Amino acid sequence: MTSRAAWISRMTASLTVSLTLSLTATAAFAQQTIKIGEINSYKAQPAFLMPYRNGWNLALDQVNAAGGVLGKKLEVVSRDDNANPGDTIRVAQELIAREQVPLLFGGYLSNTGLALTDFAKQKRIFFLAAEPLTDKIVWADGNKYTYRLRPSTYMQVAMLVPEAAKLKKKRWALVYPNYEYGQSAVATFKKLLKAAQPDVEFVTEQATPLGNLDAGATVQALADAKPDAIFNVLFSADLGKFVREGNTRGLFKDRSVVSLLTGEPDYLDPLGAEAPAGWIVTGYPWYSIDTAANKKFVADYQAKYHDYPRLGSVVGYAALMSIANGIKKAGSTDSDKLAAAFKGLHVDTPFGPITYRPQDNQSTMGAFVGVTALKDGKGVMTSYRYIDGASVQPSDAEVKKLRPAE
Repeated sequence: MTSRAAWISRMTASLTVSLTLSLTATAAFAQQTIKIGEINSYKAQPAFLMPYRNGWNLALDQVNAAGGVLGKKLEVVSRDDNANPGDTIRVAQELIAREQVPLLFGGYLSNTGLALTDFAKQKRIFFLAAEPLTDKIVWADGNKYTYRLRPSTYMQVAMLVPEAAKLKKKRWALVYPNYEYGQSAVATFKKLLKAAQPDVEFVTEQATPLGNLDAGATVQALADAKPDAIFNVLFSADLGKFVREGNTRGLFKDRSVVSLLTGEPDYLDPLGAEAPAGWIVTGYPWYSIDTAANKKFVADYQAKYHDYPRLGSVVGYAALMSIANGIKKAGSTDSDKLAAAFKGLHVDTPFGPITYRPQDNQSTMGAFVGVTALKDGKGVMTSYRYIDGASVQPSDAEVKKLRPAE
């Protein structure tokens, strides 16, 4: 053998050994970790979802620092779905086939959440819907493999209706994004308020394209209807446009507003000094909740990110902690075992302990209901109280009618 041939032979052998060692190390690492697939609309909805990602990353650090789950570290493999249900399914398939994740969590918009709910049913893979609010996820489209963390549209509207009824306003206007979440929120509000106040009238409905609000036309249409009060379901950039145009045109002057989600700092803080005062809202006044669980969460979050948490941060944190607890209880990442373990699962969250109801796979996480005010040039929540999600869920008999048999 020539010296060149011998050199080539030695190099080939060396590369083969290196590649083998690399593959062995990769396989060993994989065996020591539990991969979890996460899907969300980060580019489309950064105000909520960047803090959300920070939240689950904080929980991931804490779980792994404590030794992981079942003797293994957790590893999250995250993908962006461009807020498109088709892309949601594409990346879900990729996570399962290429990354070989045994379970999924995430979701933001109701339409992408419903796409993942159906995917979980068809593929028989466990899915925790962290944020999507549509009732269909746990009722009409509910299935064995899908659970939901955040209080549903029905639950959050049910928290607000008693406050709306106390206003004793007869003529109500409704404004909402024209897709599943907005439609179901308004339907529930009309149903529950009518039951609480039979003489109420709904004088106009403005259903707007999600992310493409024509604020001038919408505000003018609401003003023309001359309502006594407004129920608002807009959020994110649409909320900002609505508030600014409404302030400019005097829509909110001497008029009550009940507004879903507006007290969440993810949406309230970007409004700055334009934030409305006196609106009845759901939200997260992180700065003044004096519970041990919230204070610890805020301190841990600020220590890691040098920033304050938003509602998205709580959702992300509680979602990852739910999955860690579920895997531990199941003793496995098998979807059937996880689905069984999540029934009645207890999880400690920044809002306090929650339980995943066996009846409909919905958690009992609640929300804070209060009134907006301006303080130091920004919006805050005052006069708030925490409403346990268990207190605003339908009865077992009602759920049985709403949810298909498994």
